[in-house]
Amino acid sequence: MNVLITGGAGFIGSALVRHLIGLGGHRVLNIDKLTYAGNLASLQAVSGNPAYRFLQADICDHAAMDGAFASFQPDVVFHLAAESHVDRSITGPSAFIQTNVVGTYTLLEAARAYWSALPQERRDAFRFLHVSTDEVFGSLGPSGFFTETTAYDPRSPYSASKAASDHLVRAWHHTYGLPVLVTNCSNNYGPYQFPEKLIPLLILNALEEKPLPVYGKGDNIRDWLHVEDHVRALTLVAARGVPGQTYAIGGNNERTNLQVAQTICDLLDELHPTAKGSRRRLITFVTDRPGHDHRYAIDSSRLQRELGWQATETFETGMRRTIQWYPENQGWWQPIREQKYGGERLGRTETRR
Repeated sequence: MNVLITGGAGFIGSALVRHLIGLGGHRVLNIDKLTYAGNLASLQAVSGNPAYRFLQADICDHAAMDGAFASFQPDVVFHLAAESHVDRSITGPSAFIQTNVVGTYTLLEAARAYWSALPQERRDAFRFLHVSTDEVFGSLGPSGFFTETTAYDPRSPYSASKAASDHLVRAWHHTYGLPVLVTNCSNNYGPYQFPEKLIPLLILNALEEKPLPVYGKGDNIRDWLHVEDHVRALTLVAARGVPGQTYAIGGNNERTNLQVAQTICDLLDELHPTAKGSRRRLITFVTDRPGHDHRYAIDSSRLQRELGWQATETFETGMRRTIQWYPENQGWWQPIREQKYGGERLGRTETRR
């Protein structure tokens, strides 16, 4: 198949590109604007493969998207391009509205125009998979899980922009018949993750003997999903999912942020011991993020029951693999730390227009 991926130089997108090229038999076009979080170094393993192409373009650019569809003739679209960091959305929401809302609209219109002109057999087979987040559902109490039917209740500029994009995608299905699929996933982690996110930030700070910032009391809970399990789920949904339906993807690995920090410290102490003693001494509680949702957890039973997906990584195995990867790949993350993001605090509220 011809597979078009937006945001393929990002964390999840690059994992999906590597996965599809590794499967063989697919031609992949990666469209990425290359914002601060886009990194072609994450794609070095496939960059020379004749089945892989890259186009630097903004999904808000109507002409560029129309041209990409016309020239590449995709059978499947995986839409992952998005501004994704909650902290950055607090201080600079405009980019989130532009990319996540306007960009999704632009891509949907390009997809609709292209799909409408296809022969019937290709129209029937075409799929547009929109990759979203569990954060659109708001905050859970101490029990229960998000499912495909959970009401939306976004609490941050990021989650609100993703909720808007989800609604647009579903509207294009119900109004125009575009064969869309939506996935909502829990927090991803793994290799090649931009180090503004919790797990790589703590790993790199711990390696450098810097404080490990944990918001509030560290009791906020997230469900952690290894990125490779996530991209396997995405390929299953694209191949076998029912158009118009939503699939929730979770790792069934709930941990408090403090437990995540402690796990990182303990594994690094085992794998890379230091004479200074346990890295738990570096854990530092900082002022909480504004509007910080307390708990996320996803029920993936529909995905498991209908499509046969199962996560292969437990939190323990996935974290061990991840913590082994970062010290061995300093050439990937060191330029980011030096040139793009050095680990400073993000997400402080301020007035900006």
